[in-house]
Amino acid sequence: MVIDTLDNLEKYTSLNPLFAEAIEFLKSHDLQAMEIGKTELKGKDLFVNIAQTQPKTKEEVKLETHREYIDIQIPLSGTEVMGYTAAKDCIPANAPYNAEKDITFFEGVADIYLAVKPGMFTIFFPQDGHAPGISPEGVKKVIVKVKV
Repeated sequence: MVIDTLDNLEKYTSLNPLFAEAIEFLKSHDLQAMEIGKTELKGKDLFVNIAQTQPKTKEEVKLETHREYIDIQIPLSGTEVMGYTAAKDCIPANAPYNAEKDITFFEGVADIYLAVKPGMFTIFFPQDGHAPGISPEGVKKVIVKVKV
């Protein structure tokens, strides 16, 4: 997991061959003005989701992991609390891996929680269990999906 400010985003280009294209898109678009929905940058290998979360508490949000994608998450409209637990420490739920949505859900609350404000971002890798979307009023956010 990485948490940093958008000013430093380009420092992470070398983490994945597709990061340069993702970062170029993020820097060259007015993310606030983008409509809710999906924009493909490189087919299924790289795409951007603009989402609006609903209000949720820590107890309502399940930990999740992805096998095929890395998430770059950027809150736009307010502070979003995101939970983290190493995937190897996550407690399996009764929900198996969903290959179509590339997601596995887990039981329990996260080990740690971080407040991610506008102007910041997180990167979650397949080994990172994360519980995003915690906010009393919901937030508009960017989720970049990068093929591993």
